[in-house]
Amino acid sequence: MLLQLLIVLIAIIIGARLGGIGLGVMGGVGLAFLIFVFGLQPTAPPIDVMLMIVAVISAASCMQAAGGLDYMVKLAEKVLRKNPSHVTILSPIVTYLFTFIAGTGHVAYSVLPVIAEVARETKIRPERPLGIAVIASQQAITASPISAATVALLGLLPGVTLFDILIITVPATLVGVLVGAFCSMKVGKELLDDPEYQRRVKDGLISNESVKTADVANVTKAKWSVIIFLLATFLIVLFGSISEMRPTFMVEGKAVAMDMPSIIEILMLSAAALILLILRIDGIKAVNGSVFPAGMQAVIAIFGIAWMGDTFIKGNIEQLTGSIESIVQSMPWLFGLALFVMSILLYSQAATVRAIVPLGLALGISPYLLIALFPAVNGYFFIPNYPTVVAAINFDRTGTTGIGKYVLNHSFMMPGLVATGVAIATGMILVSVFF
Repeated sequence: MLLQLLIVLIAIIIGARLGGIGLGVMGGVGLAFLIFVFGLQPTAPPIDVMLMIVAVISAASCMQAAGGLDYMVKLAEKVLRKNPSHVTILSPIVTYLFTFIAGTGHVAYSVLPVIAEVARETKIRPERPLGIAVIASQQAITASPISAATVALLGLLPGVTLFDILIITVPATLVGVLVGAFCSMKVGKELLDDPEYQRRVKDGLISNESVKTADVANVTKAKWSVIIFLLATFLIVLFGSISEMRPTFMVEGKAVAMDMPSIIEILMLSAAALILLILRIDGIKAVNGSVFPAGMQAVIAIFGIAWMGDTFIKGNIEQLTGSIESIVQSMPWLFGLALFVMSILLYSQAATVRAIVPLGLALGISPYLLIALFPAVNGYFFIPNYPTVVAAINFDRTGTTGIGKYVLNHSFMMPGLVATGVAIATGMILVSVFF
């Protein structure tokens, strides 16, 4: 079993270094070793999760093609520029809402340069709002009803509804983000006193020209694309929260309600179709935006990594549960630590959920406790090489946002640890209250 685990970890590490689709295809290599060398029986690939992500990404890509994301960025820019002195508090709320609505943290790219410039113009250290804004875009993944991670968790937890997950994760992650924002308000020296900023000003590397987002080509189409997407998201939450609303069918003499994966896939594909048909958007334009390739990378990552992880866990379930069951049951927070560490390696909340949560269930951890621990999958800020982290560093022209001398002492470590820790603690309190 230890040799198999070593193969799994090597596949994950190499895949993470390759980047892009590397994580998913290396999962396939690890799976080949488990099957052909060690003789493990392969489990079924996570088809439903992959199809749900494809459907959501299709709708989000069509909304982006219609100008919906640009329209949302313009609204965010207005809010931030009207309240520049509160940029450290407002910025994470903006990126949180973007991710919550779209289901992917990659939508934060568009608003990060606005945050950096508003902070610089107000003489607020850009590291403060940028650091927590990136973390908020990650935390919102575990609160969004249409994110790949939430969808994956919903499909794994028995007897749990979408409303059960959201009633815990939404307030928990919001509290975590706000606490992280308040802790970020005094990070580092004031901008005017920062030596790196002073050096860049002296060398003429920083201009006083304001950077603004481009105008939306067709505001009407952009607004309607956002409305259609939000309506589909609202219906998903409604069907997920009230099971009686779902269509029922007679299966072997029993009334069976339609499952949530199918409902999510149908509603999101329909939303994408409505945006293309009603607003007359070119479907080719949808796949050429930034949302579609990022989403497809997530699908491939889940395909390979989750399939490999499932096969390893199912093939060694007796040894795994026998060796750590008593420890985890007496200290369930340790499982949250396992989620956090695996998310650092996998660079994907959804892949982490699919790979590790089945083990938690096998260990006898309550599904509701797993919901409280869910924000622990947001650990990929720990090593500062995730795309949104790198983008935030590059957008800060003042040089205050960056990676420290010891690598791990970077601008995202403190807000990330605070937001994640507070979200888990808040979630555990909420679970004890509601369940």
